[in-house]
Amino acid sequence: MMSDQPKRAMHESSLPGFLGVIDSAISRTESFLLATGVLLMAANTIANVVGRFLLGNSIFFSEELNRILIILITFAGISYAARHGRHIRMSAIYDALPPRMRKILMVIISLVTALFMYLLCYYAVKYIGTQASRGRILPSLQIPVWVILVWAPVGFFMTGTQYLLTAIKNLTSKDIYLSTYVLEGYDEEIEI
Repeated sequence: MMSDQPKRAMHESSLPGFLGVIDSAISRTESFLLATGVLLMAANTIANVVGRFLLGNSIFFSEELNRILIILITFAGISYAARHGRHIRMSAIYDALPPRMRKILMVIISLVTALFMYLLCYYAVKYIGTQASRGRILPSLQIPVWVILVWAPVGFFMTGTQYLLTAIKNLTSKDIYLSTYVLEGYDEEIEI
């Protein structure tokens, strides 16, 4: 059984004060959503296969449930990828710059990306409002379609916050960070 100490260290933030609390909360939320989503999807898929082959019938809501879980995993995953510096970077010009300019550029990139994520969050909320006004429901589960779309603005908001925290980390640290946890570099990514 895993002790509580390593688990806490995994979600501990290196940011000071309230920013560290926000960073740790987002880390815990990402981990919970991703782990729960993947486990539920696996259990649902296995149960559906067993039902189909042993009982001759599929679970009638299995496809809809997996669609909901894919949306959840996708939008929780973008925040997770930002936290671990795993998004695609095109860095030919960036890599050629001296360290001070790379740091300034990383702050600008992080702030602009955060702004776009918050903008996408805003538009996702507006889209959910439009879907809610239409009153459509999922045929099998009989839940409103807008409910399954809630994960989009949540994921965009968490990702925007992660990039904002990355900008703050770069402003308050002497090193250059791709995320609040990952130092820049190609040979060895040092996670703290």
